[in-house]
Amino acid sequence: MSEPTIAYVALGSNLGDRAAYLARARDAIAALPDTRLVGESDVEETAPIGPPGQGPYLNQMVAIETMLTPADLLARLFEIERANGRERTVRWGSRTLDLDIVRYGDRAVTEPGLTIPHPELPHRDFWQRELAQLRQLESRP
Repeated sequence: MSEPTIAYVALGSNLGDRAAYLARARDAIAALPDTRLVGESDVEETAPIGPPGQGPYLNQMVAIETMLTPADLLARLFEIERANGRERTVRWGSRTLDLDIVRYGDRAVTEPGLTIPHPELPHRDFWQRELAQLRQLESRP
């Protein structure tokens, strides 16, 4: 049996009860098969990226240990988004919940609909802060 992989998943919401959507996402991710939540960053509010007229986002990142493949993990994250009212209509538009795989161990993945590390990682300072915070937590004895 192979070893689990540490993956980093970004959570974001800018519609409705944003904090509740993030909490439901954390619970749903922790309940995924062969997956264990091992850390979570602080929640921070950020300006929206995308079309004008959107409200601010609440963002957070979680670290998970998982045996799911990157493609299986992404499919499960899409299910969690849909269960929380996510509708994919406008690119970078407002959403109840947005879940992105930012990193999956040291793997690089380029498949239709899935690129890891996430191509926006270098452009999102808040993701870099959250990732750094999670890595600090992991390095503690």
